Amino acid sequence: MNAPTFPETGFLRAKQVLQFIPVSKATLWRWVQRGQFPAPTKLAERTTAWSAESVREWMKERTQEGKAA
Repeated sequence: MNAPTFPETGFLRAKQVLQFIPVSKATLWRWVQRGQFPAPTKLAERTTAWSAESVREWMKERTQEGKAA
């Protein structure tokens, strides 16, 4: 089984985000509500997704914070 590759651009649904951010779906949405994770974009009535760029930037910031500690 190959590990998923994080896309450079485009949109990611929650299931895809959770392949790279190892938390529960409930935690992901809690972070969004608290402003601790980028807000998703509503693409259609029942379709919500995150831009790959915003998630990548969030991950980069977390990595930098870890190095500063």
